[in-house]
Amino acid sequence: MTSAPLSDPSLTADDAPVATTCPYCGVGCGVLAKPRGPESADIKGDPEHPSNFGRLCSKGSSLGETLSLETRLLYPEIRGRRVSWDEALGTVADTFRRIIDIHGPDSVAFYVSGQLLTEDYYVANKLMKGFIGSGNIDTNSRLCMSSTVAAQKRAFGEDVVPGCYEDLELADLVVLVGSNAAWCHPVLFQRLVAAKRENPRLKIVNIDPRRTATSQSADLHLPIRPGTDVVLFNGLLNYLRQDDRIDFAFLENHLGRYAEAFENARKTAPSLPAVARICGIPEEDLASFYQWFARTEKVVTAWSQGVNQSSSGTDKVNSIINVHLATGRIGKPGMGPFSLTGQPNAMGGREVGGLANQLAAHLDIENPEHRALVQEYWNAPRMPDKSGLKAVELFQAIAEGRIKAVWIMATNPAVSLPDANAVRDALRRCEFVVVSECESGTDLGAYAHVNLPALAWGEKDGTVTNSERRISRQRAFLAAPGEAKPDWWIVSRVAQRMGYEEGFRYGSAWEIFLEHAHLSGLRNDGKRVFDISGLAELDRAGYEALKPIQWPVNGHHPNGASRLFDAGGLSNFGRRAGMVPVVPKAPANPPDAAYPLVLNTGRVRDQWHTMTRTGKTARLTNHVPEPYAELNPHDAARFAIQDGTLVRLESRFGQALVRARVSKDQQPGSVFVPMHWSGPYASKGLINALVNPATDPMSGEPESKHTPLRIAPYRPAWHGFLLSREPLDAIEVEYRVTIRGDGHWLYELAHSESPSDWPVWMRGLFTHPSGSRESASAEPVPGREEWLEFADIHSGRYRCARLLGGRLQFCAFIDRSFELPPRSWLAGLFALDEVPDRARMSLLAGKPASAEDDQGRIVCSCFGVGINTLKRAIQKQNLSTTEQIGAALKAGTNCGSCIPELKSLLQG
Repeated sequence: MTSAPLSDPSLTADDAPVATTCPYCGVGCGVLAKPRGPESADIKGDPEHPSNFGRLCSKGSSLGETLSLETRLLYPEIRGRRVSWDEALGTVADTFRRIIDIHGPDSVAFYVSGQLLTEDYYVANKLMKGFIGSGNIDTNSRLCMSSTVAAQKRAFGEDVVPGCYEDLELADLVVLVGSNAAWCHPVLFQRLVAAKRENPRLKIVNIDPRRTATSQSADLHLPIRPGTDVVLFNGLLNYLRQDDRIDFAFLENHLGRYAEAFENARKTAPSLPAVARICGIPEEDLASFYQWFARTEKVVTAWSQGVNQSSSGTDKVNSIINVHLATGRIGKPGMGPFSLTGQPNAMGGREVGGLANQLAAHLDIENPEHRALVQEYWNAPRMPDKSGLKAVELFQAIAEGRIKAVWIMATNPAVSLPDANAVRDALRRCEFVVVSECESGTDLGAYAHVNLPALAWGEKDGTVTNSERRISRQRAFLAAPGEAKPDWWIVSRVAQRMGYEEGFRYGSAWEIFLEHAHLSGLRNDGKRVFDISGLAELDRAGYEALKPIQWPVNGHHPNGASRLFDAGGLSNFGRRAGMVPVVPKAPANPPDAAYPLVLNTGRVRDQWHTMTRTGKTARLTNHVPEPYAELNPHDAARFAIQDGTLVRLESRFGQALVRARVSKDQQPGSVFVPMHWSGPYASKGLINALVNPATDPMSGEPESKHTPLRIAPYRPAWHGFLLSREPLDAIEVEYRVTIRGDGHWLYELAHSESPSDWPVWMRGLFTHPSGSRESASAEPVPGREEWLEFADIHSGRYRCARLLGGRLQFCAFIDRSFELPPRSWLAGLFALDEVPDRARMSLLAGKPASAEDDQGRIVCSCFGVGINTLKRAIQKQNLSTTEQIGAALKAGTNCGSCIPELKSLLQG
């Protein structure tokens, strides 16, 4: 194979936009990117891409604002010292080789990510399984997708998603289970909402313990008791049998087993009253759901992490698949079970064997025939005959000293894994930690012996696969900064230095993709659904121009396939499906007197993972600026918690400090907390430190939705916030949240002790633009610098502001109470070249003289529309629909993810 040089686009502003793919959720939206210099770009949705047809969510629309290099890792480092690539690669290769020679191949591990491109994944998997000879490579997709993988393999014999996005639009009933799609998959959800407007028959059922933004668009919300999903769907299966809605012809023709599944359903969910009581929902609502499902042919059931992240997640997914198999509602337009993938390339990683229990090309590591096929194709010296360690147990093995060296790529387990403090302790004790990363200063970086600078989105070149099996190109439109390299390049160069040069002579992602595609069809003969051998002969130009396409792509499906098992025809893949008998299981750790509540973790609308990308743009930080705990008013009263106060959360594994949100949308006994905030953004917001490490025995997926918890008010000596034009050094207080604003930084603070002198303490925080720290006794410069101050010793109130040449540089508001002035108007003053007299007079009051000047908290991130602006427009213009709001203010007219909040405002 002819080597090709690494891509270096070096595009200018005059070049045409580059068609690429969004790096966020599994929807896999097409993006048109046109650079505006080395650190920004104009971003638009690609109208030709069949996943989004030009629409982008708030995160995707903001991608061009997240390309700055200010926090990028640009050069290789060994123990914090900049080194050459030659020294870094040699150190990694020699250390891994030494440890393997002494302790064996299972003493090392790779931990990879759904942020990697398929080609990166492929090379890492090949090195670990085919040349090092261990199964110890796992991925952060284990944390969100692996229960679905295990369930689909049990039902279909292979990890396959039968349907496509179009089915959501063609259905007459869509059931969303454990999925806040309105926030987590907003573009796909807006396709569903648009279909509902066009089809008056279409109903949406949302099954979720919380009432979310998704619930607001549903015809029926079932707030089931956490952990009772299997009871609910076993009850549905039993109801379908009793109501004579089973497709027995389909069962006989296409299923190999089903009788035991029906019997288990009958025993565990015998009646509507029994199911309603166990699930904690009204019997009449349950009956409506069962009746709608039974009497509607075109049904799609879609699920996400709310189902997967459980110690019985695999059984939960199989209970959903069972009702579709029992009724033959699979593989046909507008019907089928559908997994909503969390990450942009979780499926691509599964295709190339990124999970510890897989081989590439949907082959099984414990199947001797499959191992021999892959070993022969790779000309690999050794292959493991057993699965490797899954994510949680992998880091437990590091803690126990069984794994001596770990290489972590494009993910941050110090934040994202459950029992995160134990993970940090394990990394601290590990003999050798290598981190391939595009960002510096992450929580993980402190534990790395070697940091390797990887390319980021906009610089990388390769493919990703979305939730509907659609392979899309992610193309580079920016030149590689500093000495950053593609992940596949880094891994292959280490492999060469370990003595495996012949197997890793790659010069481009294209070469790796062709090898991957060829392997997928090798001795396949229709035995495996995953087959993209029809792409194995692409030349370089064909790869560069590759259009989005859904696998399989082969002689039978030269243009790809929207649906699998069409008309139920699993037999055309040489197999029969099976219904899996499942028995309800309680969560691994039930609440008790000491920890009476249940912690449920998840995502918010405008943030992604640990905020290394989304935290870079002010547009995405304003909607939910702080980590919070959402709890029911009953629980708030029970534990003496007031809305907006700070609370201490504690489990048996860790603690956190967050802001309380009291809401009837949360059911009693449960507390929802987002998982995004890491060390750079919140001092005590590490929520996964609280999450229990129990896992599903089949999938290895952690139970991130159910950890026993207790909650108590946190009563500091003072609360405060600071706004600064320049970023401040680390502020040593118990509660600190750092929020990037538009031309400023916001710091939310609280502490248990007050300084003896507020003016001295405040001046000690402020740093001049030159970087020199200001003396507490410095005198203002006449005509240039002004300090405005107000202090009330008896009330504990202190306020100050610093202006330089009339421009606001810094302001601070301190109080014993958490009730402080709104931040939005003050933040807006940083955009002014000079603070006008009218605003100056109101500055230390913290609010404008006219309420019209304060737009309030941002609701619509796409167009920067605040809640006060919306309320005033609704009242003054007598607006009654979201369409009218859009016409007046544009809010809700782009991605649509703020529409549920707009509806709430309209309802008063």
